[in-house]
Amino acid sequence: MSRFLADAMLGRLARWLRAIGCDTAQLPVHAPDAEIVALARREDRVLLTRDRHLLRELRPPRGFEVRSDEPLEQLRSVVGAFDIARPAAFFTRCLVDNTPLLEVAHADVADRIPPLARKLPGPVFQCPTCGRVFWRGSHARRMEHILEEVFPQH
Repeated sequence: MSRFLADAMLGRLARWLRAIGCDTAQLPVHAPDAEIVALARREDRVLLTRDRHLLRELRPPRGFEVRSDEPLEQLRSVVGAFDIARPAAFFTRCLVDNTPLLEVAHADVADRIPPLARKLPGPVFQCPTCGRVFWRGSHARRMEHILEEVFPQH
């Protein structure tokens, strides 16, 4: 599976790509274009950008122009262009910092989960980098429903 680097204007796309398990890094808004291209080259990532000038002038080794303004359309275009298959599971990476999540015992993070969420079945995950805790609550279920539409063949 390809590894991606989303430019600063594609934050929502980066989160959706992480939701489907894609290793998707992102630089802050103030990063110079040359630094973005250098990082994509150094880490062997596909540069995702809406900036045609950056693609035309700096010619990253692997770049993809994202044309839509709408994040789910952006996701569909990347999934199609890179032939990304539906993952066995969604939400295996931290949506914020891209780190692979670790499954943790409910008891270990119970104080960080809302009382109603503690009663939900299923695993709980934690990001080892930022410490955020993730569980399959209503927000995750809504996102899964949306993601199912991105991979309609399954």
